[in-house]
Amino acid sequence: MKKLLTLCVIHQSPRVLLAMKKRGFGTGKWNGYGGKVKEDESILDATKRELQEESGIIGNDFELLGILTFQFKDNLDELLEMHIFRLNSFQGEPQETEEMRPQWFSQGDIPYNEMWCADQLWLPSFLEGKKFTGHFLYESHGSDIILEHKINFTDNLI
Repeated sequence: MKKLLTLCVIHQSPRVLLAMKKRGFGTGKWNGYGGKVKEDESILDATKRELQEESGIIGNDFELLGILTFQFKDNLDELLEMHIFRLNSFQGEPQETEEMRPQWFSQGDIPYNEMWCADQLWLPSFLEGKKFTGHFLYESHGSDIILEHKINFTDNLI
């Protein structure tokens, strides 16, 4: 079963806005903003909704830079497809919410050791503005052990 997800990273070079996940899946990890795509919404609409719910800001300029898929050896029938957007401009100030606590980081100080382990493999290319696709096979759902991965660079995502 495939589940569509979104992730939005705010990148205003040389800084990046990440948020500490305070509850639910991924608690205790720094990440961008995002979540599940509802049945009745587009991927971009879900990205906008999640961003506003989790940060209080309204995005103006979204750019799709990556599509990653994630599978788990203990449940190969589950496939997560994540569409990764860079947000270049927005309205408002990022606010702490019940789910996320925002913090700006310089590109050289990104806390990869407190993020999903796959992030260190794709985020540097994202920050360079490269478009990419990729696949990650984890040992199990919620595990930090990647058994296999590949990343491909492309000029066209869709």
